Amino acid sequence: MLSPYGHNTLVKTILLCSILTVAGLLSAGALKTLLFAAVSGLFLFTLYFFRDPSRKPPPEPDAILAPADGRILLIKTIAHPFTGPDSTLVSIFMSPFNVHVNRLPVSGKVTHLSYHPGKFLMAFDHSSMTDNERMEIGMEESRGTPILFTQVAGFIARRIVCGLQVGDTVQAGNRFGMIKFGSRLDIIIPDGVRLVVSEGQKTVAGETVIARQNI
Repeated sequence: MLSPYGHNTLVKTILLCSILTVAGLLSAGALKTLLFAAVSGLFLFTLYFFRDPSRKPPPEPDAILAPADGRILLIKTIAHPFTGPDSTLVSIFMSPFNVHVNRLPVSGKVTHLSYHPGKFLMAFDHSSMTDNERMEIGMEESRGTPILFTQVAGFIARRIVCGLQVGDTVQAGNRFGMIKFGSRLDIIIPDGVRLVVSEGQKTVAGETVIARQNI
């Protein structure tokens, strides 16, 4: 299954591949081979990158799910105006080879959206959290718990897609957007929520439980 967020990129890729194919047909020798190899590699990588496998969220109403596939790069205690003091930041790094479709970590209501233009530092550079282009999303979980997560563009990823609107009522595990071609997603959870992951751990969007609420 291909993500609908990649349809525009796929159309552009097909057009570029068509041009390269025509150039290859008009060429000879090593250049012809090189062009056909480039067409095959580009098209197959685009299909691979925009894959969108189905996911099944765990039946745990108190769970906070990973919003992205990848590897946990950083866990730290921070203060944030949306989630309060002694909140926990969990930062997930997505390589170009991870599934890049993002999924909602909890069910509830979208109460905050804020787009910030910025730089395009490498996603594993911790300065990217505050300096890079990013989309900040705040939710009030169905029990009233505030959750903030941020799509952060990387050095290659320069296109953030977010289909949410303030006031939307959403379901945990559902798709809400993606970041194209390598990036980072940060999620901030408030004090009193029990973290169940560690740095270096791999995550699967919509399935991996990163924290549980104390109920």
